Amino acid sequence: MNVMRTKSIEQTIREGDEPEYQLKKKLTALDLTVFGVGVVIGAGIFTVAGRAAHSLAGPAILLSFVVAAVCCGLAALCYAEFASAIPVSGSAYTFSYASLGEIVAWIIGWDLLLELMLGASVVAQGWSAYLGVFLERLGVTIPESVAYGSHFDLPAFLLVAVLTVLVSIGIQESMRVNMALVALKVFIVLFVIVAGIGYIKTSNYTPFIPPAQPTEGGSTTLEAPLIQTLFGLTPSAFGVGGILAGASLVFFAYIGFDVVATTAEEAKNPARDLPRGIIGSLVICTILYCAVALVMTGMVRYDQLSSEASLAKIFEDVGKPFYATLISAGAVAGLTTVVMTLLIGSSRVVFAMSRDWLLPPSLGKTNPRTGTPVKITVGIGTIVALVAALTPIGKLEYMINIGTLTAFLLVSLAVPVLRKRRPDFERPFKVPFSPVLPWISAAICAYLMLTLPLETWIRFAIWMALGFLIYFVYGYKRSRLSGNAHPSDAPPSVTST
Repeated sequence: MNVMRTKSIEQTIREGDEPEYQLKKKLTALDLTVFGVGVVIGAGIFTVAGRAAHSLAGPAILLSFVVAAVCCGLAALCYAEFASAIPVSGSAYTFSYASLGEIVAWIIGWDLLLELMLGASVVAQGWSAYLGVFLERLGVTIPESVAYGSHFDLPAFLLVAVLTVLVSIGIQESMRVNMALVALKVFIVLFVIVAGIGYIKTSNYTPFIPPAQPTEGGSTTLEAPLIQTLFGLTPSAFGVGGILAGASLVFFAYIGFDVVATTAEEAKNPARDLPRGIIGSLVICTILYCAVALVMTGMVRYDQLSSEASLAKIFEDVGKPFYATLISAGAVAGLTTVVMTLLIGSSRVVFAMSRDWLLPPSLGKTNPRTGTPVKITVGIGTIVALVAALTPIGKLEYMINIGTLTAFLLVSLAVPVLRKRRPDFERPFKVPFSPVLPWISAAICAYLMLTLPLETWIRFAIWMALGFLIYFVYGYKRSRLSGNAHPSDAPPSVTST
């Protein structure tokens, strides 16, 4: 069985020009940067930073953000090289198909679906929670029977439903809404920084790196980090170990810049604009994250931060409840953009997989008027809405992390592989110091994966087993590269190879 068969870069690009699978090229570098900022700045900036400072790193959470940014930056460089050279929808899935082989591409595509779809559901629930808090501050209460935490989370369901319709209408229309909401979100973040400066007490920065102390890694073996289970390590809080542990946590606040690569086929000038969008969004978010971390730990001493550690709560602690209300409104807007961009990203991954006939080809055909894969978008939106409304996700949030890190790991490894196989192919953007930097990126991703709980690995194994079942029952036999596809699958101008 030739599961390692690869698809040439030329064929990958050529298939993107087939009329029934063609997306409209409307996005500029600014659109892509806003798209990246929109998905990255979400729950992380509003909650994760404070929680990590409180329990892991203290004021040195600033350094944790820097470490995490370096890790993400290495992966971003790898994504930028591939996206500029292979401007086709599908992100890491498409890149690996041209370098590592079909089975690896399927694994990454399946991972990306886990990351993006489950991520959209989790964030939709977070949006529902913030909406409830915001409305309560305005004197409005959502009925408990349909509020966040109920058996049917109606606000989360309605959010996904509305955004699914918007994304189905067209990518440019979605971007206009996204740009407006991102502008509001960035304004709120800048407001936090500017308003918070006046409440900073320099004494709160001492000690900047609190002394290390041991901490419990998990109440059971399944809840403990895998690296602890394998090597019998004792996790620690604060100190240098706490900074690294904090980086492992806040790393996931950066997740999302890779989604920019899923829109490669819709960029006007992908060779120039995709690297700018990917790297630009990461740089902007890093600056904002570090500034918020500095202000936050200066306003309230790290060991007095709320266990919830939200930015809104911090301003309540300094006697500014109105500011807290404003920040809650910003969180509602911010999480809206995250859900929308995750819906777009997941639909483009399934679109790429169906165009390769690893999934039913009829799913990926685009609507002539909107230029979007409406069937896929509506299907994914329905699944995400139901999961968000009916499922108490809880610890399944870790599944988003392992899916993302697996994709980062394989993309990093794919860069030197493709350079060796196709040294002749033009790369408008190149990762410097290859293969060293891609190898370092892969090693960091592997380490962060080991910090995830054992139970997450078990769930991930089950998800992957389901993916392999679908691939070997359907995808392997019907793939474009199999030569066995049904005649109705292929457009008249395409010949299976």
